[in-house]
Amino acid sequence: MDRLHSTTTEHRKGQHLSFEHRALIQTRLKDGWSVNRIAGEISCAPNTVRNEIKGGTVVLYKGNILPYKAAAGQATYKKNRQVCCRHYKFLEKADFFSFVERKFFEDGWSLDACVGYALKEGLFTRDQIVYTKTLYGYTDLGLLGIRNIHLPEKLPRSPKKERNRANKRILGRSIEESQWIL
Repeated sequence: MDRLHSTTTEHRKGQHLSFEHRALIQTRLKDGWSVNRIAGEISCAPNTVRNEIKGGTVVLYKGNILPYKAAAGQATYKKNRQVCCRHYKFLEKADFFSFVERKFFEDGWSLDACVGYALKEGLFTRDQIVYTKTLYGYTDLGLLGIRNIHLPEKLPRSPKKERNRANKRILGRSIEESQWIL
């Protein structure tokens, strides 16, 4: 559906603002443009521009002047990107993982049994142990010495063979007509 007064020319879902966009926002704000007009020029949502202005505003002269600076916006963006990914606690819990691998290969324990035993006996604190589901996830990613081929329940199961039964009855129209093959 086309809208006559749309603020964006194209939909750029998932794209981040570049430093050039931030410099353009800084220039247009100095020229006195509105947020909606700036958003229309760089083809993004007005709220994206508002958030960028909020993140790139610096305090000058004891809080009297609050201008937007593209370099400050870019620095804020890079700082936020440092912490936005998934963090694996694999290196922090290496002792627990070596315990699990040892029990799995030497004693034939399951991953769940290793976690339960470590919790029950108090071998590791709760922060040093990961859940069973996390262990299976690390196995899928290949972070452990345990592979999916070592886990019997993860292997594909073979389908059961179809067999014709010897004592199958032959059905008729009524009970009297039904026969049993012996």
